[in-house]
Amino acid sequence: MGPSTELTVQRRYLHLPVQNGAPDRWMRLLVDGEAVRAFRIELAQDEPDFWVFVDVGPWQERRLLVEIDAGDPASLARIEQADTLPGERELYHERLRPQFHFSSRRGWNNDPNGLMVYRGEYHLFYQHNPYGWKHGNMHWGHAISTDLVHWQELGEALYPDELGTCFSGSGVVDAQDTAGLQAGDEQTLVCIYTSAGGRTPESAGQPFTQSIAYSNDAGRTWRKYEGNPVLGHIAGGNRDPKVIWHAPSRKWIMALYLEGSDYALYASPDLKSWVPLQQIVLPGADECPDLFPLAVDGDPADVRWVFWGANGTYLVGTFDGQTFDPQGDVQRYDWGGDSYAAQTWSNVPAEDGRRIQIAWLRVDLPGMPFNQSMTFPCELTLRATPDGVRLFSEPVQEIALLHEATHAWLDQVLVAGQTDYPELDGELLEVRAAFEVGDAAAFGLTVRGIAVTYEVARSVLRCEGRSVPLAPVEGEIRLQILADRASIEIYGNDGRIALPIGVPLADRPGTVSAFSQDGQTRLKRLEVHELGSAWPSDER
Repeated sequence: MGPSTELTVQRRYLHLPVQNGAPDRWMRLLVDGEAVRAFRIELAQDEPDFWVFVDVGPWQERRLLVEIDAGDPASLARIEQADTLPGERELYHERLRPQFHFSSRRGWNNDPNGLMVYRGEYHLFYQHNPYGWKHGNMHWGHAISTDLVHWQELGEALYPDELGTCFSGSGVVDAQDTAGLQAGDEQTLVCIYTSAGGRTPESAGQPFTQSIAYSNDAGRTWRKYEGNPVLGHIAGGNRDPKVIWHAPSRKWIMALYLEGSDYALYASPDLKSWVPLQQIVLPGADECPDLFPLAVDGDPADVRWVFWGANGTYLVGTFDGQTFDPQGDVQRYDWGGDSYAAQTWSNVPAEDGRRIQIAWLRVDLPGMPFNQSMTFPCELTLRATPDGVRLFSEPVQEIALLHEATHAWLDQVLVAGQTDYPELDGELLEVRAAFEVGDAAAFGLTVRGIAVTYEVARSVLRCEGRSVPLAPVEGEIRLQILADRASIEIYGNDGRIALPIGVPLADRPGTVSAFSQDGQTRLKRLEVHELGSAWPSDER
């Protein structure tokens, strides 16, 4: 390696200074000559842009060697020890911090991973670079929630190793101990992920393969399976395993991305050995598959299966544990917004019965010690429409937990050239509106300075340069909009379309207005809910 410094671990955290654009250094932390952490970091040479941290609690009172591959030894002198997180006093109330969308305490996040429910806790893992503002160093961050709104970070669950960094994957509860990994009374939680070989010096020459890790203490600690990888390299950059339990055939099913628009299904009795079932082509899509059943209009006698791709395209069909048979063409409901790599939770209790999804919400947050966000969780349903069976998506009902004040207006006539401004000024908002399509050329809402416009002749909803086809339902256009500090999420006609947009809103007005263009429009109802923060008040 290169320059190094040695210290005795006396505090919980090691604070590391980061300067965006500084030379990218390879850093290793060694205890007794063994590398316990290794990652790339833009180590600050001058004034840091922000600080990141390493939890060194496991090595209290032991000697820790910190080394980098090159650079000025003086940069290592800035490293600090502390029992608190860097910037802890400002944590969760930074200027661009999403207040009811999940974002990581520090560093970059992208795809949601490992979604599962166990003992009333929703587990959210995610692609995480704990040591920088940009993509890289793929670990699995980990957070839990009991209500899909308030999240508690548990720290990193998976770290890179000799097989590679930890790319996307899924999580299951092995309730029947099919893998034989259970130890104690807790059911085994298993994460299935891609070992992305060749992304680190330790994994040089390794291909992309699929691995598993497991927890016997409700997800608090994780061990990687000694027999990894459980599925070797198949093709290209094969990655993003989504695993489900198929009860009728009593086996695990893995949907795996291969290359191009090609995906494959595999089966296993024990999560360790996998056999191929079929290949599936999802035109126009790549990466991050999902596979799940839904009842059409809630009818348990009419269950279809959905095969999903990262960009929001999907196929509806049937699945018998062996073959997925598409019925109809590729569809989509997420039309070119900023969400990506959506995944649904497994093991949702039967009494709940919902199919709940979350996605990466792509938005750059300059000047922050963190970057990117997640969409607000949504409930998926399959409904019969004049065009066929389609997916619908609506924010989960738990959004109501954040309601603080509600304003409502009924039967307003909107006149061209005039704008109706309700008397409110809110930062965090949920807006619901129903418009009766009349003789106006266009109508819509402006929420926090962002115009959401419906063009009548084209039957198109527009926002921030994006256009979404949306036909009226019984002569109405219904909108639901969530506005946070770094995003606006738009749902049309009870979830027929979804358009999540990442955009910083900190400097925009907190108003809501309705408008009509070239004619009159009847605004049948408008509800504006002012929302509170999802973060604890003592951390704001």
